[in-house]
Amino acid sequence: MTANEVVFAPVRKLAEMLRTGYVSPVELTELFLNRLESIGPNYNAVVTLTADRALKEARKAQDEITAGRYLGPLHGIPYGIKDLFATDGIPTSWGSAMLKKQVFDFDSTVAANLKHAGAILCAKLAMVELAGGIKYSQANNTFTGPGINPWGGETWAGGSSSGSGSAVAAGLVPFAIGSETWGSIILPSANCGLSGLRPTYGRVSRHGAMALSWTLDKPGPMCQTADDCGLILEAISGPDRTDIAMTNRPYQYEQLDRKTFNIAVLKDATDDIDTEIRDAFIVATEQLGKMATIEEVELPNYPYPAVTSAIFMSESASVLSNLAASQRSDELTAPEMRHGLYARSASLSTDYLRAMRIRKMIAIEMDQLLSKYDALVAPSRPAFAYPLKDDWHSIRSKDVVGAMGNAIGLPAISVPSGFSKDGLPAGILFIGRAYEENRILAVASAYQSMTGWHNQHPNVPESDVNCEVPCD
Repeated sequence: MTANEVVFAPVRKLAEMLRTGYVSPVELTELFLNRLESIGPNYNAVVTLTADRALKEARKAQDEITAGRYLGPLHGIPYGIKDLFATDGIPTSWGSAMLKKQVFDFDSTVAANLKHAGAILCAKLAMVELAGGIKYSQANNTFTGPGINPWGGETWAGGSSSGSGSAVAAGLVPFAIGSETWGSIILPSANCGLSGLRPTYGRVSRHGAMALSWTLDKPGPMCQTADDCGLILEAISGPDRTDIAMTNRPYQYEQLDRKTFNIAVLKDATDDIDTEIRDAFIVATEQLGKMATIEEVELPNYPYPAVTSAIFMSESASVLSNLAASQRSDELTAPEMRHGLYARSASLSTDYLRAMRIRKMIAIEMDQLLSKYDALVAPSRPAFAYPLKDDWHSIRSKDVVGAMGNAIGLPAISVPSGFSKDGLPAGILFIGRAYEENRILAVASAYQSMTGWHNQHPNVPESDVNCEVPCD
């Protein structure tokens, strides 16, 4: 295999290489640590390189695999995690300069579960300051600098899981963990040409992760393929008494053997979106028609962005109230965030309660609608990755599908669906019924097997590639 084939290989392929001894966990870890250190700064992707922990875990994995104690497909696989998740003894900044020295003495449940599965933590990855909890409209509101999209150096990787998006897209790690409150997995996955999975609310524990919105936050994987997302979701999910929102439903990833699917396409999916995004989506639905019965549907008539925004603003204001009281807002990176910290406190409880009532109505009607289909399909985003200098807030306001899905905690996966004339990725979104991740993963995997968009990767200068594993 060539160096690029190794660093962009899906997790399942890397797992087979490790299991059979083609490459060792130490060799693979050293390769990715090298790339994180040498290439990561090009994309403002890395906050902390966790080399000591990574090499210790890699040597342990190597000894276990050699001794025949193979734990499964993540055993010996390097990864990165958004700097929102606590990691024992390693700084967890939440994307804020004033918290650069914040250290926890335990692993978040997600990090602990991945360690139990044998995965190797190589880096804490950059993010938008405080996960964008106080409002942001620019890409540069983080002390690490704006997240750079490997597909276009003057465009934004997306947020708030910016480092997770750029790191996987650039082949710095095989997969990364992000989190989503409203768009923070789907947006960078679409911008960076990745497969990004937002699990059902309550499927993955938030213990040890910065809270932004108690009823909206959802950790999830960002990977090369939909299949990889399933493997990682199985590892990070499961009951956890430390998170009261957790479901007791166990999750096991299964590659469903399906020949045909039932898919719903939003009637107005291509309205008010970028022309090239529309064209890519039309082609994608035509391709889906070869493997699925497709019906056009309309969303129930609700003010989705207003509902989600009311919940988000009220809960984030409460979560961040101590910061507001501390009068440390001048230490925040982005000027608009300093003002937003106080503006959020003006949210009305009546708006929040009304939004929560409407949310229940949405959940009932959407469950009825989705019960007839394997997936609801829409463009992942209304536009391609935008220039770093642009104000993107107006684009977010158009995200009706994202507002709906996050309000009621539905699972969704974005996978690549083509490119603009300038070489920027487009994404297609598959939304499923609550707790039915395997169905949308099956649809997305079937689509990827037909298209191959996920096999295309941004150009990485050969001089930046340091291959320490068996390469041709």
